[in-house]
Amino acid sequence: MKLLRHGPAGQEKPGLLDAEGMIRDLSGVIPDLAGEALSPAGIARLQGLDVAALPKVAGRPRLGPPVTGMKNFVCIGLNYADHAAETGSPIPKEPIIFLKSLGALQGPDDDVVIPRNSAKTDWEVELAVIIGTTARSVPEAQALDHVAGYAVSNDVSEREWQLERGGTWDKGKGYETFGPLGPWLVTKDEVADPQDLAMFCDVDGERMQDGSTRTMIFGVAKLVSYVSHFITLHPGDVISTGTPPGVGMGKKPPVFLRAGQTMRLGIAGLGEQNQRTVAAE
Repeated sequence: MKLLRHGPAGQEKPGLLDAEGMIRDLSGVIPDLAGEALSPAGIARLQGLDVAALPKVAGRPRLGPPVTGMKNFVCIGLNYADHAAETGSPIPKEPIIFLKSLGALQGPDDDVVIPRNSAKTDWEVELAVIIGTTARSVPEAQALDHVAGYAVSNDVSEREWQLERGGTWDKGKGYETFGPLGPWLVTKDEVADPQDLAMFCDVDGERMQDGSTRTMIFGVAKLVSYVSHFITLHPGDVISTGTPPGVGMGKKPPVFLRAGQTMRLGIAGLGEQNQRTVAAE
């Protein structure tokens, strides 16, 4: 099942994508895609609906982030060996965790703002794991029981702020619009193996990233378990699991985003995002 949120920013309604690619409204069934709706019982209830009886949503409405009410937007750094190599970094012995500001969260096709005085804004296609039930110090063997589903994430990053301005990575990751998520949450029953998903990112039609979750250093189950020992994960929380090679920072010479460009990125079975880059006002 593909679950989504549609409508103007801040006024999104829950919905789902039917077999014909039509959006069906869920606002008469659940308040939003948050909390209990993301639990196994909540997902099972939605899967049991008569989809044909749900109201159709006309046209092509804006899509917002596919979940709301999250408390944590967790990201994993350098989680692909080939990406670590392109950045000249050693392979981590344990997952590198940082937090992305919740203010960065936005819809999958919303514009990405290039900040004032930014010289090194970069792209990163990533597999996002969406939590369905509270996870607190869970063993790896039970970690996937706490997952509601998966989505596409673009971990937009300002590399100078991240790496050259002192302190932690967070300052290069949390600018508004730096967290496109979606287009939808694909429930985990439709993802046979989260460690075997092709992924890509194009900038202005040029293929920049062409990878697979097969080359993750730490897999999804390991990450959910590991993070849950440091940060209690709640329904709607997101773990963005790292990016394959091909980021702008890793090009020789490096290539970074500027206003007026387009990004297209996606993961097999999870949909695509399309963003324009615009200058900060």
